[in-house]
Parts: sequence; structure tokens; C-alpha cells
Amino acid sequence: DRARFTRGNEKSIVTAIYNRIAMDAAALIIQHVQLDEEGRFIDVVDSSLNWCLTQRANIDQTGRAFMQDAVMSMFDEGVVAIVATDTTKDPRKTDAYDVLSMRTGKVVEWYPKHVKVNCYNEETGKKEDVILPKRCVAIAENPFYAVVNERNSTMQRLIKKLNLLDVIDEQSGSGKLDLLIQLPYTIKTEARRAQADKRRADIESQLAGSKYGIAYVDGTERVTQLNRPVENNLMKQIEYLTNMGYSQLSITQGVMDGTADEKTMRNYEVRTVEPVVDAIVDAIRTTFLSKTAITQGKSIECFRDPFKLATLTELAESGGTLTRNGTISNNELRQKMGFKPSSDPEADKLTNSNIKQPGPTPSGDQSQDNLEEGEIQNGTE
Repeated sequence: DRARFTRGNEKSIVTAIYNRIAMDAAALIIQHVQLDEEGRFIDVVDSSLNWCLTQRANIDQTGRAFMQDAVMSMFDEGVVAIVATDTTKDPRKTDAYDVLSMRTGKVVEWYPKHVKVNCYNEETGKKEDVILPKRCVAIAENPFYAVVNERNSTMQRLIKKLNLLDVIDEQSGSGKLDLLIQLPYTIKTEARRAQADKRRADIESQLAGSKYGIAYVDGTERVTQLNRPVENNLMKQIEYLTNMGYSQLSITQGVMDGTADEKTMRNYEVRTVEPVVDAIVDAIRTTFLSKTAITQGKSIECFRDPFKLATLTELAESGGTLTRNGTISNNELRQKMGFKPSSDPEADKLTNSNIKQPGPTPSGDQSQDNLEEGEIQNGTE
């Protein structure tokens, strides 16, 4: 059931780019949620579909591994099919069914209203072709298809150049000597050509049978070695296509090695990761949620943890601002920092802890809040 790259992707460095995007896409939280009339998030729906998205998609993959598999398959093939392999009712006969498990599949053939999908069968342990209606299969197309999967796109040209460079490297490291031997006579007749072939075979036999690869030649023969570095602009073309591919996918070298700043990471998440995740989320929403469920406020939404890339200092500063403004509670902030929730009831309230909240004053206890305006205390008006 493991994702296998095709089309030469498994032989080039573009696999690292696809894997980086897939890992970042799988880090987002995708849930089956309930929305209000204004389309605002209310609560998470406790359903089998939500269990597949967040916990375990099938017997082999967790929800996060499934999402990574879906994104990598999308970049490899250009389109990915998400199939509900186990449901409570037959999806081909009714829309009122619950998804119990799902898997990614490869679209083999397209029909007007059906698709043939090559999907892994966990019962037999083999990949099998099955024809399903399009309304039962969540088909997500790569939003970067023109850049990644098109026949003459930037990434495909980069893959061809990298494969060509691998061929040249294999030839240069194959152990061949690439020698030219100039014989002391002209080779124009068949007899002379046969004599030259015999001489070449004799030198090959000497080199193959020698312990240190030493052979002798006649004093009138000249030997020229050709396995010298060949000057070409292949590396320049690869560097150009790599930079072009990075720019078209809104990725920098800093994103790949983890040295990108906050602004660069934000641009990468908004322009690269979110379109990919949204394509998959939209396909799942429109396929596995009926019109009735959508009109009732059910939806599939993805969420990002805004504190994931924040340092402890940034978390303390932003957390203090959010708690003072009543955006998050103290216990929610403690969870982000990895602390246990406080047992204080006030820690779950959206209040500003720096401002004294109004409340009943104990009898007999006169405080500054109970003093009337203009009353003199300790000689101060």
C-alpha cells in the first residue's frame, strides 16, 4: 500500500520537494465539523468520517499518513482518487452512508460518468482495478499541474536533465578506459582491419589478465586517452530549472533546509500548501457529504496551529496579548505550551486577568470600590 513514484520521479531530487510539501500539508488539521448559519465553526462532529481524517484512515495508515500519501500521489500522477473502501451502505445506490475507511487510488481510465481506479485491496493484499461512479470517488487534481505534471513543464524538464546527468555519471564511473590506438599502418582493407581488431583484442586481454591493469604496445603505436571531463552546460541548465521550479512552487532553499524566516514560511504555506490541501478537502467535502448534510451545516475544514513555529518568547508575547483581549483562555494557552490545564475555574474564562472583574463585595468590608465619588480617605480627595 506504500506510495510508489513513477514517471522518473523516484530517480530525481524532485522527490524531496514533493515529500516536503506532503509533510507540511499533512501537518494541517482536517476535521468533520458543524458550522452555524453564518458559516462559522461551532463544534467537531463525532463521526466515522472524522475518525478517518484525524485518527485512522484504514488498517495500514493513520489520518496524517493518509493525507501525506494523497498529496504525494497527487504530485506524482497529477490527480489522486480517494476511495471509500468500507461504508455502512452501498454508495452507488444511496447518498446516506457513513465512511468507515478510505484509501488513495490511481485513475487508470476516464469515462463520462465513471472512472477506473487502481486501488489497494486490504482483503487480498493486492492492487485491483475497479470501476466506480465519479460521484462516489473524491477526485482531486493537482493545482500545480501545469508546473509539475504537464508534458513539457518545468519539473518534467528538470527530471529529464537530472536523468541525463545520472547517465553521464554512470558512464564516467563505469571503469572504461576510452582509448584510441594509432597503428603504424593504414586500415583500408579487410585484412588490415582484421589485424587491427586482433591487436585491440590483444591489448584488452593484457589489461583484463593483468593484476594492476598494465599492458604494452609497440614503439610505433600511439595511445590517446579520451575519458577526460567533457565541458557542457548541463549543470547550468539544471541549476536554472531548479531555481525556476522553486519560484513557480513558491519554495525557497530556506524552506527545504529549515532556515526560512516567518514571512517566507507564511508565503510558502499560503501559496503552496493551502491550495494543495484545499483541493483535497473540497473533493472530500463534495463527495462524502450529501447535499442534505451540507445544508444542515456539516462541512470538512482544515485548520492550522498558529503557534507551531513560534518560539517560547514569541508564544509568551502573543499569548499574553490574546488572553488580555479575551481571544483565548489561559488553559488553552497552557495546552499550546505543553502544560497541564489549571484547576482554577477562572483559567477557562475569556477574561483579562490584569483587570479586576466586578463581583459582590463581602458585607462589612469597605473597599476603595465602595467609596463614593468625592469621599475623602486618608486626607486625599
